[in-house]
Amino acid sequence: MPQQEARILVVDDEPFNLEILGEHLTDVGYEVVTAEDGEAAWSLLTHDRDFDTILLDRMMPRMDGMALLARLKQSEISHIPVIMQTAVGAAENVREGLAAGAYYYLIKPFQRDMLLAIVGAAVKFYREKRQLESQLEAQASTYRLLERGEFRFRTLDEARQLTLLLSNACPEPQRVAVGLSELLVNAVEHGNLGISYADKTRLLQQGRWQEEVEVRLASADYRRRNVHVAFEKRVDTLVFTITDEGEGFEWQPFLEFSPERAFDPHGRGISMARMLSFDSVEYQGCGNAVIARVLIADD
Repeated sequence: MPQQEARILVVDDEPFNLEILGEHLTDVGYEVVTAEDGEAAWSLLTHDRDFDTILLDRMMPRMDGMALLARLKQSEISHIPVIMQTAVGAAENVREGLAAGAYYYLIKPFQRDMLLAIVGAAVKFYREKRQLESQLEAQASTYRLLERGEFRFRTLDEARQLTLLLSNACPEPQRVAVGLSELLVNAVEHGNLGISYADKTRLLQQGRWQEEVEVRLASADYRRRNVHVAFEKRVDTLVFTITDEGEGFEWQPFLEFSPERAFDPHGRGISMARMLSFDSVEYQGCGNAVIARVLIADD
């Protein structure tokens, strides 16, 4: 189910599409606002920016989806996630959208469950990012005095608490927080709990991901596993070393966000951490250890 009071802006020049999309989203509790093309959407966004996600058609008259996306990414609302819906599935078109900042894709004709899974993932990312930013602002800046530390945790809630602590040790906490959270959560769900990429896709579509995480955390097979985190402040670099007790995974394909995964409701975390939060992300061995670095600018 969607998070309470999440608002979705749906932009499409086909009235039938607007009606169907609106019905699917409102049926599960989203508040939906519609616009018939990019010009109408931009006009609306100049006075109403309180949206959790924008579901954007690519091909439209007056202003198409790519032109509106370009405006959005240059504006004060560039942080709102955009789901690009398109009938064009060619890799080059998807790659163009990804490069422009559309990290979520929905291909026509779409299935209702996939629509809800993709929208749910985008809303969840946006809400968690905003919550982290709010909590970071409330935390004391004394964490920046931290020179080094070693930590051990087991649950997703503990991962979020450690994200807040370690992000505040950085010069740009909000930049680091999103990527660090992704790496710590990955270490729990894909590392210690052994939830595969295919497993997570299926669980998200069924709305059972959180339930499965809790079941595995309580299971005798996984409950003794911990994630180990080392933090070190060097002369010109902050170094995060994250190690889980799982069997590892094939990490190489996830360093870049592939167009082949653009239509999945997850799989963006590592590449987004690498692009947005850290100056380098380096996995080691079988993939159960990752070193993330943040360069410290000279004063």
